[in-house]
This record gives sequence, C-alpha cells and structure tokens, in this order.
Amino acid sequence: MTLNTSHFAVGIFIALVSLGAAYATLTNFPGRPAPGAAGRLHEDLSVKFASHWKTVTGMDIKVEQARSKSGKPVHITVDGLDVPALALSYDVSKLHDRKRFIAPGPRELFAQDSRVGSYPSPYTSPIVFLVRKGNPKELKDWSDLARPDIKLVTANPKSSESGQWNYLAAWEYGMRQSGGSEQAAREFVSQLFANAQTVDSNGKKPGNSATAFVFLNIGDVLLTWENEANLIVQNSGNDKFEIVTPSMSIVAEPVISVVDAAAHGNGARGVAASYIAYLYTPEAQHIAAKHYYRPRDPSVAGKYEDRFPHLELFTVDEVSGGWQKAQQMHFARGGVFDQITGNVADSVALKVSTDAAL
Repeated sequence: MTLNTSHFAVGIFIALVSLGAAYATLTNFPGRPAPGAAGRLHEDLSVKFASHWKTVTGMDIKVEQARSKSGKPVHITVDGLDVPALALSYDVSKLHDRKRFIAPGPRELFAQDSRVGSYPSPYTSPIVFLVRKGNPKELKDWSDLARPDIKLVTANPKSSESGQWNYLAAWEYGMRQSGGSEQAAREFVSQLFANAQTVDSNGKKPGNSATAFVFLNIGDVLLTWENEANLIVQNSGNDKFEIVTPSMSIVAEPVISVVDAAAHGNGARGVAASYIAYLYTPEAQHIAAKHYYRPRDPSVAGKYEDRFPHLELFTVDEVSGGWQKAQQMHFARGGVFDQITGNVADSVALKVSTDAAL
C-alpha cells in the first residue's frame, strides 16, 4: 500500500469473533465469504470515513477490510498482510507478545477522551437468546436454559471463541445468582451444556451454529450476539424468530489498535489513528446503532433505547480477570469445561466454524 496526494488504500482488519465476523480482502484469496454483520457495519463506516477524510484533507481514500488465509485474527500480520489498523476482541496478548504488532494501544490514542473511559471499544454487543416465534418454551432468563426439556444451540467453547463468550456469560450468571459460589456456577453451566446440541452436517464440515438453528431447525434456543440476532430476525421477515434479552449478559468490547510495523512502513499511522478516532464520532455511532451494535456515546445511545433493552452487563475482565486467565481456568486442557463435560466437548456442544456468519 502506498500513500500519495490523490489516493490511499488503508486495510482495516475487522475480526470481532462472533460479532458477525466476515471479511472482504486486500489480496485475492479464493472463495471469500460475503460480508457478515461486522463486515456490513464496516462497509458503511468505511464509506463515511472516506467522505470525512476527503472533507478534512482533500485526499481520496479507500478503506478495505482484510482477512488472513487462516481466518484467525491473530494471524493477520503473520500471513503477511500490511494492515495498519486492527480490530480484535480476543487474544490481544498474543499480539503484544510479538514486538512488531500493536502500538500504540487505543488507551494511549484516546487517553484524553472522556467518552471512551476504561474500555475503549466504540460499540458493544451482548449475548442474547434467539427463539422460535412466539417463544413456545417460554424462555426468559439463563436459568431456563438448564431445564431438561430445552435443546440449546451454542458453539463449542473448546474450539470456538464465540462458544467461549457463551460459556462465560452462563458462568457469571451462575456465580451472581448463587452469591459467588464457584461450585454452584459449575453445576449450572454443567446442566446448561448438557442440553447443548451436536450438529453433523451429513458427514460434511460442521456448520455454523446460527445456520443449524435457522435453516436446519435444530434446537429451541440459539445463543448469539444481539446484533446477529437482530439480523436473523430481519432476514426472516420477523415471522419466524424473536429475541429474548436475559436479565444479565456478557458484553464484547472490541479492542482497536494501530499495527505499528505496517503503519510505519507505509506512512499510514495518521490515517489509521484517524479511522479509529472516527468510530467514536456521533455519525459513526449512529451507523453502529443502525446495525444493532450498542453505541458507546451516551448521547447517541439514548436515542436508541427502544432498540436496546436494558440488562445488567459484565465484561470478561469482571468474570475472570481477562482472556488469559479465562483460558487457563476454563478452556485449557483439564480446565473447568473439560471437568464438567468429562473431557468430551464435542458430545455436548455444537461443532461450529466461528468465522462463518449469516
């Protein structure tokens, strides 16, 4: 990528785990999927940012999304893509371990911005329940998912980042409902995942959890992100599914940073930082809300109260002290998830390719 006075292509890697992660590409990888929820959001944001940049600088700019061949966010620069801005909600520590990856972090970029606070993500989305129209099982909260008559569709926490979000949301609910009892949380999560459905697409590659629920008619309830649930409801014509918002849920707060090596190498640092800063503007916040992501700006969020039901929200840091600790305690070999499932994760959770999205 090069910078000149007339045109500049900036690669923005959008990989928000289960927040509708789907990608366009900077290089010509075959068989690329159509944009999912996150991809569609950033298509809109990128067009508006290009217009904003033109107004401010007089320069034309093209912002593209990028995907690594592996499909894993942490491999984006390992696979050789020069991407100056990187959006992640998971595994940031792995990038920091590689000296060439991310600097400065968003906290440094926006240290003086009171709107950002301690969690600098521009928008968020919690885990909610997607149920059949009319909510025939009368599901209201997490406790209902542990009933023996419920068939739950969720991604596999052992192999899927989206499954890990679902698991941690259920775990923290169990902790809070019991007054902080880890044993009670274990029992609750064990009951919940005992209800999870296994999907085998006729011997072919395992499918996406939403695909299983929506198109294969598997299960009574799907655990998914609020923005994805709204997308499914809209695509179904509002007559097949509805959303149940539980009393509390985990919230994803994507971390966005400048990739130091790529930004320095092609002079993109200023543009990449400006792109990130733009995500916090009222215009961008309204675009996020339009795509059913909860905007960070309180003044914008207040205009969408009817779109986003109130619920108690907690973060990964509050649940387990961050992703590294969560991995060690819950998802590593012999961790809590292995213990409650007898180390046979595939028999109790949906096998899923997490980067696919409707």
